[in-house]
Amino acid sequence: MQLNTLQPAPGSKKTSKRLGRGIGSGKGKTCGKGHKGQKARAGGYHKVGFEGGQMPIQRRIPKSGFRSRQALYREEVYLSELNAIDATEIDLAVLIEAGVVRRSTKDVKVIGSGEITKAVTLRGIAATVGAKKAIEAAKGKVEA
Repeated sequence: MQLNTLQPAPGSKKTSKRLGRGIGSGKGKTCGKGHKGQKARAGGYHKVGFEGGQMPIQRRIPKSGFRSRQALYREEVYLSELNAIDATEIDLAVLIEAGVVRRSTKDVKVIGSGEITKAVTLRGIAATVGAKKAIEAAKGKVEA
């Protein structure tokens, strides 16, 4: 390979269309810009979303909604769901394996909804005050 023989790959460089060079060129007279209007003029520029002075759609429509990015990795588990799990020691891996939470979940919190009938030990899982009392009443433990 020699520096004086380097050239672009065939087809990678496309020559630009010459505008305003007569009828036969296919881009004569208006040069593909149509007739009149701001976009046909030299320096015809407006910012994105500009609607000629009319209130733009992104300002006319009210703001709505919010999607928490933390919600992608956090989940809540009910006390009643813990009854369905066979294991007595419950951590994140056990909950994922049992199909109670998604695989993408990183943080889990047990909520005191429903009843728990068996003694379970929670490891690395948060619990509300009410859920903690219910687990301890069922002879279980919550280890943070």
